[in-house]
Amino acid sequence: MTNAKVTPPRLNASASTPAKSPWPAFWIACSATFLVSLDTTMLFAAFDALRQSFAGTSAAELSWVLNGYTVVYAAMLIPAGGLADAHGRRRIFRLGLTLFLAASVACGAAPTVDWLIAARVVQALGAALLTPASMSIVLAAFPAEKRAVAVSLWGAVGGLAAAVGPSLGSWVTASAGWPWAFYINLPIGLWALWRSASHIEEAVKSEERRSVDLVGLLLLMLSVGAIALAIVESGESRWPAQQILSVAVGGLVVGACFVFWARSRPHALIDLSLFHHRTYRYVNAATLVFGTAFSMMFLGFFFFMIGVWHYTLPQAGLAVTPGPLLVMPTAIVTGRLASRLGHRRFLVGGALLYALSSLWFFMVPGNEPNYLQHWLPGLMMSGIAVGLVLPSLSAAAVSRLPAAHYAVGSAVNQATRQIGSVLGVAITVALLGQATLQRTDFNALYLVHGSLALLTGLLCWPVDTKPQAAKS
Repeated sequence: MTNAKVTPPRLNASASTPAKSPWPAFWIACSATFLVSLDTTMLFAAFDALRQSFAGTSAAELSWVLNGYTVVYAAMLIPAGGLADAHGRRRIFRLGLTLFLAASVACGAAPTVDWLIAARVVQALGAALLTPASMSIVLAAFPAEKRAVAVSLWGAVGGLAAAVGPSLGSWVTASAGWPWAFYINLPIGLWALWRSASHIEEAVKSEERRSVDLVGLLLLMLSVGAIALAIVESGESRWPAQQILSVAVGGLVVGACFVFWARSRPHALIDLSLFHHRTYRYVNAATLVFGTAFSMMFLGFFFFMIGVWHYTLPQAGLAVTPGPLLVMPTAIVTGRLASRLGHRRFLVGGALLYALSSLWFFMVPGNEPNYLQHWLPGLMMSGIAVGLVLPSLSAAAVSRLPAAHYAVGSAVNQATRQIGSVLGVAITVALLGQATLQRTDFNALYLVHGSLALLTGLLCWPVDTKPQAAKS
């Protein structure tokens, strides 16, 4: 009799959902996001191993193993967010995860650089599909009063994965070879694919099936790709300066065309009305700048450890570990406090701490290795700073958006961060891509890195996500 009252079929969707714990869906969604974030930074550690494996390939060419993935990922995140809203978050999540895992196998088996770049493009498509769907799953699983904490935790998982990626990548590459930087995705990914079938509820699908803005997608990819190509090639001697300048100007012109196109279409790739929200506008600008600095820090770290201090790859991976270990606990505490106090003080404070870490690296470490006294303090500062800033950017981005725009709004923010990552890799390779490195070669990198950190703090100053402001 009790069972008959509790589980009538027509009441199942409405009556059972509130009683279900949101945490199984959260961990399934986060496990896939963890793999995507891990994959974007693990290859920082494998960069030198790839250069040795594919002899005769320049640093600029090899950078497209990183940037080819990131450009496609950034551009596809935005239509993927719309697909998740329109066609169901679970369906798009599972489709993206399947593509991501299949491409991971193809990457590990790549016999040439061209094959590897092509497989990375497919991997990026899968990653782009599952990332905004993952955010949407997390938002839908929790009640409104707990979403700030949940999104901060979701961002913390991604930030931790991105931070741990280089150290884990160095260990995997040194012990098993660079293909295992891709094969490592399979166990966790297959588990998430299996569990998602029964532990993630499907969203109600929109009646309107919007087509993907292919013109806008192509314009965005060409713009970001051209600017990254110009930055990377500026550090090589293969192209004349006029040709590099032409590519850079062309990328900017195409970017302007993209904005004009988006304004003129009712269903453009990016709904520019999202940027009418003041907080969303400033958070995305800060995300672009901080994403650039974040990738510069990690790729530059391995260039320094291997090129100047002559650490082995496992030693470099172990040396970077203390910083990432601080990301998750810092993000958890920050998320709980930000739900009551807003995100601005943590964003600005974290950006200033990140700038201080740049100043430390600029002034203290020298040619002779002295890890505990000369490197560890700066690494600890950067780890705490990443825990303060990176998850807070993800949470603040969607804090003022209507629920119907969660997936798209999150996708645009994540895409902005990936575009910043492309620029960061390009700048680092341009500054440090030469075969032999000296300590003084890193001064320009640290100055740019510190300036970007200060700019992040300046952009975060107008951000207002206090609960009192939301009520008013």
